Amino acid sequence: MEIYLGIDVGSVTTKLAALDSEDRLIGHVYLPTLGKPIEMVLTGLKEISKELPADAHVCGAGTTGSARYLAGVIVGADLVKNEITCHAVATMHSIPEARTIIEIGGQDSKIIIIEDGVVTDFGMNTVCAAGTGSFLDHQALRLGIDIKEFARLALESRTPVRIAGRCTVFGESDMIHKQQMGHRIEDILYGLCQALVRNYLNNVALGKKTELPIVFQGGVAFNQAIVKAFNDELKTEVIVPPHHEIMGAIGAALLAHEEMTDGNRDSQFTGFDAGGASYVTSSFECKACPNLCEIAQLALDGKVLARWGGRCDLWERVHPEGSP
Repeated sequence: MEIYLGIDVGSVTTKLAALDSEDRLIGHVYLPTLGKPIEMVLTGLKEISKELPADAHVCGAGTTGSARYLAGVIVGADLVKNEITCHAVATMHSIPEARTIIEIGGQDSKIIIIEDGVVTDFGMNTVCAAGTGSFLDHQALRLGIDIKEFARLALESRTPVRIAGRCTVFGESDMIHKQQMGHRIEDILYGLCQALVRNYLNNVALGKKTELPIVFQGGVAFNQAIVKAFNDELKTEVIVPPHHEIMGAIGAALLAHEEMTDGNRDSQFTGFDAGGASYVTSSFECKACPNLCEIAQLALDGKVLARWGGRCDLWERVHPEGSP
């Protein structure tokens, strides 16, 4: 059975998706990264292999996410793509009429604008956490509320309070002030959701031409209170697609299928069982120019397998054992 594998390794979660030859999802895994991308990729491979048929044969593998190069070396990826491309491809496969994609994860958020099936513009927020899932996680922890209960309580709000959400520090101080004033916890929680949405629209989406239909995906789309806040703010109903949390991995798998079909070659995928390998990551400063880029490298049993991370592709073009 032909299988195409997509792996999306983010700073907060690691996602894997397996598609069949007809691009139907037949297996997926969603794991916390926990600051250990290598271990989570290896764990994810073992987990997803249990969901696949015994005769499954991986004919193509693609990686994406912040640790896409690292994951690509470990699994023997046939294709490594950025998150914007993968999210757009997966969305257009699932919802061809989509014009705007809102993607919010644990540590970053994105907006992708699509016209006639082509990405024409995008924006990202990777500096401030106020428009990401970690903002909600942190405030829920401070309030002593399980993040799984966050949405249920927030949706009970009748008179939400306005929380300053342009910065995580100001947002937290404002939330504390509202608590001291005696506002109900439900109103504070929904106020936090509204603050996240305002932050996203005023920063990530600023200057972008958002048109309907609008698709909302990423792990934060699990939170129905955030979905409601977007609906209220945008005066429309955003679409939350099935498997919205793994769209990046699905996009990587779709692109891997296309790559292998067009290239007519065998996959480099190394297999599902690589748990015994001793991978080590490290970094060094490149002094080839004034940029002084930090170059990451991955080694196995003392041998450097790959290097990446510079503003140019200098170290990516050099054989691991060589030097520029």
